[in-house]
Amino acid sequence: MEDRYYSRLIKVMVFIVDFYLISIAFTLAKKLGLDSGLTPDQSTSFLLIFGLCWVIAGFNKIYHLNKFSLIKTISTHLLGILLVHAFLITAIMFAFEPYRVPVDYLLAVYVCTAVMVIASRVTYKLLSKYLEFSGFDQRRFVIIGATPAGKSIQNFFESHDLTRYHFRGYFDDNKESTAVDPSLIKGTLADVKDFCVRENIDEIYFALPLTEKALISDIQKFADDNCIYFRIAPDFSSVVAENYNVLLYDTLPVLTTRREPLGITINAVLKRAFDIVFSLLVILTVFPIVVPIIALAIRLDSKGPIIFKQLRLGRKNKLFECYKFRTMVVDANPEQQATKNDPRVTRVGRFLRKTNLDELPQFVNVLMGSMSVVGPRPQIKSQLDQYSGIIQKYKMRHFVNPGITGYAQVNGYRGETKEVEQMEKRVEYDVKYMENWSLSLDLKIIFLTVWNMLRGERTAY
Repeated sequence: MEDRYYSRLIKVMVFIVDFYLISIAFTLAKKLGLDSGLTPDQSTSFLLIFGLCWVIAGFNKIYHLNKFSLIKTISTHLLGILLVHAFLITAIMFAFEPYRVPVDYLLAVYVCTAVMVIASRVTYKLLSKYLEFSGFDQRRFVIIGATPAGKSIQNFFESHDLTRYHFRGYFDDNKESTAVDPSLIKGTLADVKDFCVRENIDEIYFALPLTEKALISDIQKFADDNCIYFRIAPDFSSVVAENYNVLLYDTLPVLTTRREPLGITINAVLKRAFDIVFSLLVILTVFPIVVPIIALAIRLDSKGPIIFKQLRLGRKNKLFECYKFRTMVVDANPEQQATKNDPRVTRVGRFLRKTNLDELPQFVNVLMGSMSVVGPRPQIKSQLDQYSGIIQKYKMRHFVNPGITGYAQVNGYRGETKEVEQMEKRVEYDVKYMENWSLSLDLKIIFLTVWNMLRGERTAY
């Protein structure tokens, strides 16, 4: 559909405008005299890095324009992108000496960028509304086939707020169809040509079975002769769910059974880069201070090793050695879940579990690549054997690396799982995370994890 072309073109234009606005923000900050200590070369290279990080931070959000909701874009998407962008810039400034720019300079750039980007989105919205009400580029379309596929096409245009499209009716020989409102059926298949010519129809959507080869050929020729766009939308409703995606391998359409954002190479690379940067920051800044204190407390509290190692299930069910601070007595059964007031948990271990500090060594796992900062929590093999046969999507959670924290944990599903229903909810949240991944979602989960650590969690024991 050519709207996909329009969307891609608009995305490129929005990016170009954003980069231009960012360059203006840098110029304004410079004119205010806030760039002291920066050479022209440093300022130019930092502008390029700033713009590149903006694209990376907003790739899946701010340039997704199928349904351009102004309030959602500004309140959710733009704020989320600013947070992700600020994290990336902070990491670069921390890692590279030449890019440690003055704080007031950076703050001025962010304020100017945010104000101008918001203004550009408001302008875009006002312009699109003007074009909508002026009637510019209005498209009238009909659907051949009062079928579930035909109804889906109508619903698509209505739900996606594509106001330049005007639906004029269905055409089907079966006027008793229950798939659509009978009042919307304007005639039989024999009537469609006269109607299209009389009503100046711009597009025809074919929603009958593909076995109607003669009819498809006839309508195609009529459409070509009358400069009408002809689209075929076969009915896959019996096998395709709402979250299925279509990939194009050259001209071959391929259906995926679910959204797979981490199956896209650029997203997987971005998540891995984030894991490396974040884990290095924690290891270099937190470990030297916190680890010796925790290690000493564990050693003084009980006999045994400081680090507890256990085989856990990783990506694609591969076993890896997961590291934790030891929180139980040495002879405890590691296969048995911890319970409330568990006698196996040491005094120091109870504090570490309550604050999630027992998971701190897993940042080494993240750096090694066997874990991620955010993802489904790693579980032991016996849990795979126990739940995979009774929870339908349990094995799906192993499509990605397990995480130190996860979507299920920040939504209250951590700790002991007494009932199967509790594990089902964990799996449900894990699958939601995998299907809706974004870098801003990872940052949100990290923030909620830290918040829960500070306020204490009822189920952490």
